[in-house]
Amino acid sequence: MTKYPIILVHGLAIKESRVMRAFGKIEQVLKENGYTVYIADIDAFGAIETNAAQLKDFILRSLEDSGAERANIIAHSKGGLDSKYMITNLGMEDKIASLTTLCTPHRGSIIASWIWSLPLWMKRIFAFFINSFYKLVGDELPDAMRACEQLRAVDESEEALCFSEKVYCQSYSTNLKRGKDCFLMGLPMTLYKHYEKVDNDGMVSGKSAEFGNYRGDCLDISVSHLQIVDFLAKKSQRERIFAFYIQLCRELGEMGF
Repeated sequence: MTKYPIILVHGLAIKESRVMRAFGKIEQVLKENGYTVYIADIDAFGAIETNAAQLKDFILRSLEDSGAERANIIAHSKGGLDSKYMITNLGMEDKIASLTTLCTPHRGSIIASWIWSLPLWMKRIFAFFINSFYKLVGDELPDAMRACEQLRAVDESEEALCFSEKVYCQSYSTNLKRGKDCFLMGLPMTLYKHYEKVDNDGMVSGKSAEFGNYRGDCLDISVSHLQIVDFLAKKSQRERIFAFYIQLCRELGEMGF
């Protein structure tokens, strides 16, 4: 078991609520295996800065509830960027034992760059409807325009990869090998690979996902950006995905976290 509780942090467009589950059955599976797990209550379309503040409040409440001094964060996609900002800018270094990022665009996403290149009037219309919808499902400060801008691809030299020595950091990616393996991510994966010539999960390339101790792909099978959090995962993938999370938590426990 882990010494500290597990905080699951979701990414863009997904939210833990009555109408959607941010991590599918992953929370349930980990709890059944004896782990203390919380799913962060943060905005689905918030900017990094506002989400980081919400995440800080959530983690402090979770630590008070569990009686633990620190927490292990497992963050998917943009959740990893929210977590990094929280740790480095909001004084949470001493409260976080480890940060594991899954498919996080540390160097941005070409998909977000393409969306950002759309005409301003079009982006404003999309943002209005996105913000309006997510307010209805519980977002406090949705800002689709800002979130998209922050996810654009950046040069490696522009991305500050230095991090706190107090927090153990590791990262994983996934690789969608065939478009037919995930109908929602198949088209962006194909376009990504056509123009950039790199393996990706439909949203993020393996290179962009590298951060701290990069562990490679979560699984050796075809898995998309969404499927790794048990969204649209096929029955043949699901058991492997659950096993990955169990092994990840087991390793954190073995490292003293």
